[in-house]
Amino acid sequence: MTESQGQGTRPRAAYAGDVDPRTAFDALAATKDAVLVDVRTAAEWSFVGIADLSAIGKDIVMAEWQSFPAMTRNPAFESDVAAALKARGASAQSPVYFLCRSGARSRAAAMAMTAMGYARCFNITGGFEGDHDEKGHRGHVNGWKAHGLPWRQG
Repeated sequence: MTESQGQGTRPRAAYAGDVDPRTAFDALAATKDAVLVDVRTAAEWSFVGIADLSAIGKDIVMAEWQSFPAMTRNPAFESDVAAALKARGASAQSPVYFLCRSGARSRAAAMAMTAMGYARCFNITGGFEGDHDEKGHRGHVNGWKAHGLPWRQG
């Protein structure tokens, strides 16, 4: 996709890029207007847990990308996130970090918000729980939990 077809312009990035959980946490701590958006389902927040940013004086935007159990796309996602970002004093230039279970939904969410005009949307690789380990369990290989970052039960 280009900003202007046929005029020799560069393709516009679908989102700002991928960052590991530690990089995201450090940026959230260091950058006043940086925001974390958890795009998992309410069931995941309740039963699996959520990132805890209280030690750095922040809270999380919790906005379902898809709704359980049908996993249908939330049509209000962009407007809900935009309103939550505005309420936190974030602008279209603020860094916004998107988190899901493993990094797939959060990538799609980062792309959607970039398309809405937010220039610095990042996907957190490995998500909250990360990939399966050799025993089929999540939370040990990569992701927010595996990096030892603060979290709590929802």
